[in-house]
Amino acid sequence: MLALTADRVIAPGQEILNPLVLIEDGRIVEIASSASRSVPAGVRHVDLPGTVLAPGFVDIHIHGGRGHDVMEDSADGLSVIEAFLAQHGVTSYFPTTVTAPVDDTLRALDRLASAIDQIESIASASGGLRARPCGIHLEGPFLSHARRGVHPPADLQTASMALFARFWEASRGHIKVMTIAPELAEAEEVIAEASRLGVCVSLGHSDADFAAAERGVEAGARHATHTFNAMRALGHRDPGILGAVLTDERVTADIIADGIHLDPAIVRLFLKMKGLERSVLITDATSATGMPNGRYKLGPFELEVKDGRCMIGDSLAGSVLTMDRAVRNVMAFAEWSLADAVRLATLNPARVVGMDQQIGQFSPGAFADIVVLTAAGEVQQTIVRGQMA
Repeated sequence: MLALTADRVIAPGQEILNPLVLIEDGRIVEIASSASRSVPAGVRHVDLPGTVLAPGFVDIHIHGGRGHDVMEDSADGLSVIEAFLAQHGVTSYFPTTVTAPVDDTLRALDRLASAIDQIESIASASGGLRARPCGIHLEGPFLSHARRGVHPPADLQTASMALFARFWEASRGHIKVMTIAPELAEAEEVIAEASRLGVCVSLGHSDADFAAAERGVEAGARHATHTFNAMRALGHRDPGILGAVLTDERVTADIIADGIHLDPAIVRLFLKMKGLERSVLITDATSATGMPNGRYKLGPFELEVKDGRCMIGDSLAGSVLTMDRAVRNVMAFAEWSLADAVRLATLNPARVVGMDQQIGQFSPGAFADIVVLTAAGEVQQTIVRGQMA
């Protein structure tokens, strides 16, 4: 058993001063006040003075980091990415594909499914901590040509029940999020089937008008991918997909809060529209994250990063954002508290993928995935399933 003490615990709906947190077998077993509960005899006690304990961050949209891409055929690529994520407070993540030739996507899904199946052996032999892959985000190929961003047009596909079934089989049921443009032919059928299988269907890379977006929601879509980016612009007579995403209370939505993909004023607007319970932070991080300026891979193609911008030609291609920075940016851009900003990186994304009973929580029975923060949101340490570096 492990006992932690700190200045505060912050988690959605609760704040505990001078907490005592007891951890056993990788799960939180008790949270109490250290004023009323002493550390049990014989228990390893770690005191973390001046710090805040929060649930470990959850990133549901990430392509890579530290020079590695999640779709690459590499024996150690994911382990490098996962160690990097843990350094920035992420304890659970959803490796995200990009549009590629179908056979390449199928192979990537198979490799990622194997990594998820081996989740119990995720701690490295060297004792380093690593974030855990909890599911796959399929971004593409069911995307709009008009709003494809950098996804290669030759590999985009119309929505297809048969092709989705091939992806689902290759992933062995580990697809947890799928981004799709709802205006595509057969999109509603694919959305309905994916939703039936428990996939969070997310609207994105879409030129849909308001009616088509709402039909997607009626079919089962309940989330939106990197809101504002790769979407039809919001018009006062043509609200389009953004009008639906921002006003429909059935829809949660995520943003890339790096100050590049969205102006801080748009971040504030988004947070006002979707609120504390329906807003989610993602990084959309690429292999360039944590690396110097240069050229790096994103799926099957190459991007260039310079001064914090990932570019392919004249188009943004993901980010170099880390989740701890995203949390601090929300605090700075919108003057939100640390506790509220943390919710957007913990409970909210965990709820999007239907895993909020295990991750994104700070409560007895949940996994002991914890990030140790300063009051300003700087990561001091990360705990993964009760393991500390």
